[in-house]
Amino acid sequence: PSLSNPMFSHRSSRELWTILLGRSALREPAQIEAELDRHWEKLHQGLTYYKPASSSAVARLKANKEAAKPLKDFSLRISKLLGLDEEKSLQILQCYLQEDYRGTRNSLKSVLQDERQSQALLLKIADFYFEERVCLLRCVLLLLTYFQDERHPYKAEYASCVNKLEKDLVANYKSQFENLFKAEAPTWETHGNLMTERQISRWFRQCLREQSLLLEILFLYYAYFEMSPTDLLSFTKLFKEQGFGLRQTNRHLVDKSMDPLVDRIGYFSSLILVEGMDIDFLHKCALEDCTDQHQFYSTPEVTKEMDQLLLTLGDIPHHGPVLLSWVLLRHTLKPNESSPVVRKIGNTALQLGVFKYLSTMLQGLGVSGNNCTASTAKMCIYGLLSFVITSFEEETLGSPQHLIDAACEVLSAPSLAELFWEMRPNMGLGMILDSAVGMFPHKTGPLLQLLTALLSNKSTVKKVYTFLDKMSFYTEVYKQKPNEIISKDDETLWRRQIPKLLYPLGSGQTNLRMPQGVLGQVVMAGEQGYVVRWDYSYSAWTLFTCEVEMLLHVVSTADVIAHCERVKPILDLVHKIISTDWTVSDCLLPLTSRIYMLLQRLTSVINPPVAVIASCVNCLIVLAARNPGKVWSSLHHTGFLPFASSPLTSMAQSISAEGMKAGNYGNLLVQIEQPRGEYAVTIAFLRLITTLVKGQLGSTQNKGLIPCVLLVLKEMLPTYHKWRYNTYGVRERIGCLILELVHAILNLSPEGEDFVVHWGHFTVGKCSLCIYSLANTEAGQAVVNIMGVGVDTIDMVLAAQPSSGGTEGPEQILIQTVKLAFSVTNNVIRLKPPSDVASPLEQALTQHGGHGNNLIAVLAKYIYHKHDPALPRLAIQLLKRLATVAPMSVYACLGSDAAAIRDAFLTRLQSRTEDMRIKVMILEFLTVAVETQPGLIELFLNLEVKDGSEGSKEFLLGEWSCLQVVLDLIDSKQQGKYWCPPLLQRAALAFLLALWQDRRDSAISVLRTKDKFWENLTTPLFGTLPSPSEMTEYCVLETCAFVMKIIGLEIYYVVSGSLEPSLKDALQRFSSGRRYEYWSQYVKALVAHISETEEEGVRSFPETQMLISAWRMLLILSTSHSDVMQLTEESVKLKLFMDVLDGTKAALLVPRSLPCLRLGSMMATLLLILLKQWRSVVATAPDILTPLALVLESVLQADQQLMERTKAKVFSALISVLQIQGLNGERPASIPQLPQLLLCVCDTVKDEALALMDSTHHLAPPGDTPEDRDSMETDSPRCLQKDQRDGVCVLALHLAKELCRVDEDGEHWVSVMRQVPVLPSVLSALELSLRLRQNLFFSEASLHLLLTLARTPQGAAAVAGAGLIQSICLPLLSVYEVSSNGGSQSFSRKAQDSPCWPGVYRLCMSLMESLLKTLRYNFINEALDFVGVHQERILQCLNAVRTVQSLVCLDEADHTVGFLLQLSSFCKEWQFHLPKLLRDVQVNLCYLCQTCTYLLHSKKMLHHYLQAKNGEALPPGPLARPQRVAAALLTQHTAKEAADGGEREEAEQKGLLTVQCSLLKILSKALAALQRFTPDCCQILLDQVRPYPHAVRLSFSAPAFDPDVPPSFGTLLGTINVALSMLGEIEKKKEPASLNIASLASPDEIQALKSLLMFTMENGFYVLTSQATRCLKDPSIVPRDKQRLKQELSSELSTLLSALYRHFRRGSPSSPASSQSKTPGPKGSHEGQEPIIQLVQAFVRLVQR
Repeated sequence: PSLSNPMFSHRSSRELWTILLGRSALREPAQIEAELDRHWEKLHQGLTYYKPASSSAVARLKANKEAAKPLKDFSLRISKLLGLDEEKSLQILQCYLQEDYRGTRNSLKSVLQDERQSQALLLKIADFYFEERVCLLRCVLLLLTYFQDERHPYKAEYASCVNKLEKDLVANYKSQFENLFKAEAPTWETHGNLMTERQISRWFRQCLREQSLLLEILFLYYAYFEMSPTDLLSFTKLFKEQGFGLRQTNRHLVDKSMDPLVDRIGYFSSLILVEGMDIDFLHKCALEDCTDQHQFYSTPEVTKEMDQLLLTLGDIPHHGPVLLSWVLLRHTLKPNESSPVVRKIGNTALQLGVFKYLSTMLQGLGVSGNNCTASTAKMCIYGLLSFVITSFEEETLGSPQHLIDAACEVLSAPSLAELFWEMRPNMGLGMILDSAVGMFPHKTGPLLQLLTALLSNKSTVKKVYTFLDKMSFYTEVYKQKPNEIISKDDETLWRRQIPKLLYPLGSGQTNLRMPQGVLGQVVMAGEQGYVVRWDYSYSAWTLFTCEVEMLLHVVSTADVIAHCERVKPILDLVHKIISTDWTVSDCLLPLTSRIYMLLQRLTSVINPPVAVIASCVNCLIVLAARNPGKVWSSLHHTGFLPFASSPLTSMAQSISAEGMKAGNYGNLLVQIEQPRGEYAVTIAFLRLITTLVKGQLGSTQNKGLIPCVLLVLKEMLPTYHKWRYNTYGVRERIGCLILELVHAILNLSPEGEDFVVHWGHFTVGKCSLCIYSLANTEAGQAVVNIMGVGVDTIDMVLAAQPSSGGTEGPEQILIQTVKLAFSVTNNVIRLKPPSDVASPLEQALTQHGGHGNNLIAVLAKYIYHKHDPALPRLAIQLLKRLATVAPMSVYACLGSDAAAIRDAFLTRLQSRTEDMRIKVMILEFLTVAVETQPGLIELFLNLEVKDGSEGSKEFLLGEWSCLQVVLDLIDSKQQGKYWCPPLLQRAALAFLLALWQDRRDSAISVLRTKDKFWENLTTPLFGTLPSPSEMTEYCVLETCAFVMKIIGLEIYYVVSGSLEPSLKDALQRFSSGRRYEYWSQYVKALVAHISETEEEGVRSFPETQMLISAWRMLLILSTSHSDVMQLTEESVKLKLFMDVLDGTKAALLVPRSLPCLRLGSMMATLLLILLKQWRSVVATAPDILTPLALVLESVLQADQQLMERTKAKVFSALISVLQIQGLNGERPASIPQLPQLLLCVCDTVKDEALALMDSTHHLAPPGDTPEDRDSMETDSPRCLQKDQRDGVCVLALHLAKELCRVDEDGEHWVSVMRQVPVLPSVLSALELSLRLRQNLFFSEASLHLLLTLARTPQGAAAVAGAGLIQSICLPLLSVYEVSSNGGSQSFSRKAQDSPCWPGVYRLCMSLMESLLKTLRYNFINEALDFVGVHQERILQCLNAVRTVQSLVCLDEADHTVGFLLQLSSFCKEWQFHLPKLLRDVQVNLCYLCQTCTYLLHSKKMLHHYLQAKNGEALPPGPLARPQRVAAALLTQHTAKEAADGGEREEAEQKGLLTVQCSLLKILSKALAALQRFTPDCCQILLDQVRPYPHAVRLSFSAPAFDPDVPPSFGTLLGTINVALSMLGEIEKKKEPASLNIASLASPDEIQALKSLLMFTMENGFYVLTSQATRCLKDPSIVPRDKQRLKQELSSELSTLLSALYRHFRRGSPSSPASSQSKTPGPKGSHEGQEPIIQLVQAFVRLVQR
């Protein structure tokens, strides 16, 4: 059968029982009622439902068409073995296969055919059948237990069912009982050769178990319904015949292990008869004097027959209560008629020790039974005892102690103690109390035993306390009459003559003083002595204090044992009182404060009284629960607990237990408890330590607990299972308590503990000690052994229990211990510090054993456990943890059982009645397995390859695929059904998400094409959720988050054309149904809700975080896939953006808690991405800056550590907004927040700069200049301020820069910078950073800020005034110093945009240029200082262009020439201060012009150089700002071309073009500078020649690349030629085959390039004419050379002029020289001729003269 269609719809009795217990998914009363109605017939029939075999059943079985033939054949074998109806046998087989079969369905066929395997299967089915019968009876028992219990949730449903069952219940179940005890044992002749002796014994145990259950049902029935006298008679006959369970037909089969079952049959037989006599009603009749109303009053025949019957009883203890009850009945109803019979029967009852038997019986029922049955029995016996004591003299009833024991057992039932205190004191059990008081304090035991039993709730505590506080008699025993007594003649009354202290204690101690004149009643007098009851009032509490004080006095004498017997009941009473009502503890302080001294004294004697010590510790447990600190500090001094004699320093020392002492308890364990096999003190000790651990003590007290914890981990946990034990169940209990302690320690909140990343260096804490011990010592192996118990052992222990399912039996403790072991192991692995080596614990957990006996397989098989759903759940949870952390394959560990275990997992997963939490855990395990366990997940996915064409693989779902179950769970029709609660749906979607995240294509391909898959998947997104404040099931948020993530991943990975149509439809509906707006609004509301409500918000935080993260993912995707996601409307985008902004504001405006900050940070990230992606939307948004400014203020005031990332995001957002507004040309007036923003940002910049200085100092002590540390930011420790590209400091500097750019006229920033010392702190940090060559990103950002300021006069003045030159001039040297390998750092081939130190140098150069340009003469001295300091680098840079044409190098040359151009305006000052440098610079500039001209002229050479230097032509990367023109040429095409790998040539052309642009810019600036150095044309023409140097040689050779060839007139002509030819190239129309400049740039860019070329030409002409004139006027040049110069220039310039004419006729821009160069002549108008042409014409005319 497939999973979705189970084999049959029949429900087993065990499943019904689980449902009725409320352990299944069916929890609603209506569902329970439906189940009861459905199975009413089965419950009504009881065991007769399982009919015996018959020929008609065989015929019906054979006629059954639905069952397969092998199953029908096997059913016949089952029928033979069990003697069961053949049809029922098939049903049992089907139930077994569904619930307990541990193979796969496929293996079943071979199992049925194989003789050996099929026999084993038969025996397992027999066990299953027995369990079914027991579960059926348990169901009835459950109904009878609770059908009148008002507190039970299903009371009404149970009651209506019991009412229907009531008529025939007794008759049916009584006859079943008779059949069972008369049944003949099966033999191999009748039942086949599998019926071995062992199987017969198993059958008989089952028979006894069923008998006891049937009797328990009848007893509970009669507790509620009356029994008629005739029924009583028939039951008496029946039980007599059966010997109250002892005369079984098959009693030869009884072995020792069956004794408890036989006893239970006896107990219930006896109780049924007592209950049938209705003693309670009889008592009531007697009190009201209406005995004729009792049912036995008018049935003399029955009474007579009962007399006769009961006279024959008396040979077994079970008869006692029945005889006693009958005596009461006869004595009360007709006392005269039957006195001899009554007396005889009464004597028999007393001879049987009826009261001792009663306490044994109640104890037996209480230990191993249904608590309700036991308390019903106690109610029944309570009535009997009360009436017996009221009716007969106490002395006649045998030993008073047995009576008291029985009374105490009875009173332990709930509500009986209250009942007792409400009754009159001289009635019923009150009379026992009276007689106990009469002997107090001579005998303290009986009274204290009774009062301890009478404590049940707070009201009874008050009564007991008051009762003991006001005692009026003091009974003493005297061997002979003392002297100080006067008595009456008849010795009945004594009188004290002198006062007496009752205890021989020292003066000043608590004591009791009996005054003189007190009268005493002599109660008994004889040869043994006198018992005197003094009429003396006192408080028994004072007496108890004296008793404890006495014990302390006699502790080392022979009297100690007798005194211990008196003190133990006192301690037990105190324990019961304070654990029932804590408020009384203050009154008991005199007693409780002496417990510590008692412990100290008693544990140090040679033979310590273990019972008293255990009682002391039990009292301390209760005190410690309320006041752990006080208990600990008092206990610490007693020497009872283990302690450390030297302080604990390291984990190794702690683990070795060096310097640890075991304390008195440790000695007691080894010397007394282990040899005796009794562990009362150990159990108490473990509970005490657990209580102290849970009490969350202070740190020093916590340290003190470490030796105790260590004793448990080192001496107890590894060996406790080997100790000697006298009592069954104690070993399990100790194991359970040890694990409870460890569990409590591991679950402590981490605040008090030191969770650290490595074992090495930290203070040893309890938690770390536990983790280390369990991970690395034998303690861990002990826990592994507990987990390895296995499901079979647990099932065997459960099956062996005689009870009807108690809560405290050994089997429950075993299950609890295994569950704790799972939990502890899970926590140890979770909390263990990560390490490369697997710990012994992990090795033990994951080692492969042969034959599937390794722990992983054992854990997986707990899935077969059905009794307690938490056990398989925790086992799977541990498997999930192991699958995540351990490097092993779970699939391999499962071996051949893998498929069967998979089937079991899936069977439970698809069962509709299964406990929901197991299903969720299975799905969570599979979710983890998707990522970490490929083999296992393939097994669970169970995909089959569809037969198709070769190569293409199509998959289908296999029969046992978990995907089928998951698809059912997300089916929209299932939602809201009880078997698919929200949590389960969430788990199913988490699993699907894991498949998508892990890209399990085979599974995804099956899913995405499934019918209605996308529709069902997206259903949650179309629902309307309750508002965040009304939300109860937060998992719904995660459900929606998972759906969003799956959709997101699908859109991201699948090409939009290939998306499933149904998914596209869903997205269309999502958009048209306004769901974007809905979810955006909802996410905003969620964030607001969490930031408003502290407690609730934190509870739902993980789910909220998940939803926001998923929503964020969808929105980010929508920025790039807007068409697919149908999010194209600008208005919708604006709404979404504003919601994100509001959400960010809500979370960060008043950041209260950590969750708030996390959400704020997530929202800020989303905001940032949307700002970058939706620029057009943001531009239309209303005021964005105001909320962001508010958020920034709030964030800056919050905790530094937490807010670091969030601050950075807010700064980035503000920068983006300012940039977007700047692009839209908004004026600064539109930013009213500017002053406040500037203040915030400047404050941050100042603080961050100072912090950065501190951490830089910390990292590099003065004098330690690190080696080349380009990547410094990765070397600093986490705790210190780090220099990061997206760090707060760097972003704050960038934001400050943007704000200063907005505030051009400086109306705000000037005042802010006066207020906040930003510039001094930035410059100090910059100086340090440059000197140490650290904090690259900071240096770059701060220079950008200074550059922005330097562009305005007041800004430049402020920067210069703040001492800029001192901060950068000398420190800058260390930035480019020659590195250790001898090569210069300068001209690297690093990508130009990545931050680097040469970039910082270039920025400094730009800054100097900008300042000099703005401040002119005010800055000249500083500029000359700078040039002087860095002259070497400057000259090197000018030369380097010839050798390195990388963009970085060219960029530096560009900056350097730019600076020199500004400086060239101040030739005289320069000449005065640095004449040599000036000459060098002039020469180098000329050589630079020659190099550039040559490279520009010869494109092929340049291309060759680039390839030779860089391996390849430089691909065009994004460029730095100074190359806007060149960059602009690239932007258009870069993205497209990079994607297209085939167009390499084009990319090379672009790289070449970029370098050409750079060279052109350098050339233009160099010429402009030379133009300043060359003499002014007018001056020379006027013969005012001054000694200007010759800039160029008198030669007309073409520009050369060789450094030995000096620049000449040919160089300048070449320059002009190159510029002209480039202008011509631009003018060409685009040709299809070639790539020219025009094809690669926009019109604006071409215009800029033309202007640059014109500027170059003008300056070239100018320098040429100037130098030529200089030569012509120079007397030192020979005339022949001058003539040659004239001729050459005349012809060359004429040619150039004609070319220029042609160019201008076509229309070209006028020169930018009008603004940039100081060209003389008219400032060119567009009409007429260009000024430059006029100048050249004039010159040509001059030379032609």
